[in-house]
Amino acid sequence: MKPNLMLRLGAVVLGAALLGGCQLETKSAKQYGFRGTGMDQITLASANKKIDPINVVPPPPYDPPKPGGRPAKEAYQNVQVLGDISEDEFSYTMAAITQWIAPEQGCNYCHNPANMASDEIYTKKVARRMLQMTRNINTNWTQHVKQTGVTCYTCHRGKAVPTENWALPAKGNEDTILGNKHGQNAPLVSTAYSSLPNTAFAKYLLDSNSAPIRVQTTYSHPSQYAATKNKTTTMEAEGTYSLMMHTSSALGVNCTFCHNAGSFQAWNMSTPKRVGAWYGYRMVRNINGEYIGTLASVFPKHRLGPQGDPLKVNCTTCHRGINKPLGGVSMVKDYPALRPSAPMVTAAAAPAPAAAPTKMP
Repeated sequence: MKPNLMLRLGAVVLGAALLGGCQLETKSAKQYGFRGTGMDQITLASANKKIDPINVVPPPPYDPPKPGGRPAKEAYQNVQVLGDISEDEFSYTMAAITQWIAPEQGCNYCHNPANMASDEIYTKKVARRMLQMTRNINTNWTQHVKQTGVTCYTCHRGKAVPTENWALPAKGNEDTILGNKHGQNAPLVSTAYSSLPNTAFAKYLLDSNSAPIRVQTTYSHPSQYAATKNKTTTMEAEGTYSLMMHTSSALGVNCTFCHNAGSFQAWNMSTPKRVGAWYGYRMVRNINGEYIGTLASVFPKHRLGPQGDPLKVNCTTCHRGINKPLGGVSMVKDYPALRPSAPMVTAAAAPAPAAAPTKMP
């Protein structure tokens, strides 16, 4: 074989490998919408494997107690969150939480065994706030979690600290041209190992005051007219794309899971999943700002990030590479204490939901 031909053949093989990305396993494609619109959902073969609930979630610590009985707030001291449930249900829920978060340390991870009512261990204060958060999610964010709900295990998976978390990145030498990378060119898993900005979480998922995620405009060039002025910069677009790359990786899906390739901007052409994602981003902001962020003074230094803020959540914290956390298995049905009936906050209203996309053979 001639050298030039060998080089050309090698280039073709290398190009095919690069186009396939690092995930070289078998993929399947399912078409949504009209042919020619690029509405194909690409799924890895491994993601299609049936999830066995027995191997995904731990079973209840024992048979759930029957309703009724003395309230927990009367049976125990200093019960500030779960006082509205029965004494038996309280013990049952505590046993499950121990299994979900501190299976090796046991009750002593949060409690002083000599005085269970004491708040002297910081993890008890954190756990109390996290219980409030879990109840809030299951009651007021059903636009995202539906009736599947969440439990402590959804994020913790038997670990005291969820393995998927983030904190504000360490400040670099931003006073010099060489030192200021503008949050780019530092490949991380959160940016799909690209040169995209790695500050998207801090910009979009920090709290309810975070920047708007949508940066698309209706005008293609800068304009002097206020009605059509394009204020979107390349840096802003890259930040949004960085967050989208994170979301795609976190859920194990591609762009058309939420968007219509004919118009990424148009809501009336998007899939219904986009509305769920809209609520999901706002739920994450609520979690980080109202619940985790308020614990900054409670956590010890070794549990804080480089800038002294607590470790926060993003899409991967729950999803772990699949579009339904834990494969869609609902645990909260076995733990009614984590889904109170009375709402505590009012969730924002999303843009008008899109009609389900037309499926074509």
